[in-house]
Amino acid sequence: MAKRVITTLILLLATTAFTYGQTEMADPMRSNGKIYVVVAVLATIFAGIFGYLVYLDRKITRLEKDRK
Repeated sequence: MAKRVITTLILLLATTAFTYGQTEMADPMRSNGKIYVVVAVLATIFAGIFGYLVYLDRKITRLEKDRK
């Protein structure tokens, strides 16, 4: 599972880096420094979703073991 997560993150970062240089809409946000706020908020949201999914996976695994 860890390999999948790492691979997904690398692909996500590569895609983000590729599109980062091509987006004209982000230029004003970059010049004002607000792009970092947007990135931080998105990273926090994704980290929360990922943490919640890990929590649910552990809980479901425990319930499956208890049922057997």
